[in-house]
This record gives sequence, structure tokens and C-alpha cells, in this order.
Amino acid sequence: VFESAGALKASERRTQPPGMHSRPRKLSVYGQAMQEKQKLKYYYGLSEASLRRLFHKARRSRGNTGNALLFLCERRMDNVVREVGCTKTRTQARQGVAHGHFLRNGRKLDVPSALVRVGDIIDVKRRPNLVALYRGCMEESVGAVPGWLSLDVENLRAEVISLPGVDDITLPVDIGMVVELLAR
Repeated sequence: VFESAGALKASERRTQPPGMHSRPRKLSVYGQAMQEKQKLKYYYGLSEASLRRLFHKARRSRGNTGNALLFLCERRMDNVVREVGCTKTRTQARQGVAHGHFLRNGRKLDVPSALVRVGDIIDVKRRPNLVALYRGCMEESVGAVPGWLSLDVENLRAEVISLPGVDDITLPVDIGMVVELLAR
């Protein structure tokens, strides 16, 4: 799920607290919901405030609030850059977007939380060092590009063909518990 060694180590916690004669405690429903929310936050690299903002936006939309929240998270610029294979990690994608390495529809975009729309074209800025960096990352990445995105490796260009669907999200999160927690 996570992409750094520190996060992997944190996820491999022991089931019981330290001490010789301690019994493992079962998490409450609130604790389980909090864990699911933290998974979502860490996976997409969101702060609490940005997750709440996305939740309120998802709540105003039609349909299932949980699915709408996941779709909004998938449509973030830093996530799209990561999904097409321009970077190895989401933090690297976020930094690249924040430094203005990517163009959306021919204009510089330096806001990682910006949402992409259908028809948006995402390019790497035409500087030799950036082209070499991101071309190398794209050649190393072996993952498949999601069906809602198309990729042109030669021109370092990605296009948003459609909005993400339920099948495009593979994050192992119980989104219902997250929605219940955030709706409090």
C-alpha cells in the first residue's frame, strides 16, 4: 500500500503492547474507522484539512459520498502524475507538481491538489533536465496506466480520457467507515 520503508515499518506493528503479561486489545469501531481514515490520508498524502475539504465537496455531489470522495482523491494532479508513471512515489509527484515541472493544457500548474477534468492534457515542462528525469522514471515504471488516462511516452504527455470509475480504485479501504467518521 505504501511506498516508503518508514511507512512499511509502521504498518508492521506488533499485535500486542509491550510488556510480558499483556493481552491484545480489540479496537473499537471508532478506532477501526480512524485507522481506515489514516490509511486514506497516508495513501494519497493528504492533510486532515484537505481530506475534510474533499469530503465536503463529495458530500455535495450526487450519488454515493464514499465513491465520490475516492474519485476526487484519484483526480488530484499529484495522483495523476504518479498514476501515469512520471514519478516513483506520490511525494515525488507532489514535489514535481509544486515546483512547476508539469503543464496542464499548456499552462504551468504548481498546485498538487488541483483536480483534473476530462480532456485535460498533462505535459512535462520542456527543459532538458526535467525531460531526462521523467523519461527515465517512465521507462523504469512497469505498471499499467489506468483506463481513464492515456499516455504518450515519446512526448511525455498524458491525457484524461474519462473520469475514474469504481473499477479503477484498488485501495483496500472501507470507505463507508471513513464517511461515517467524517460525517460526525
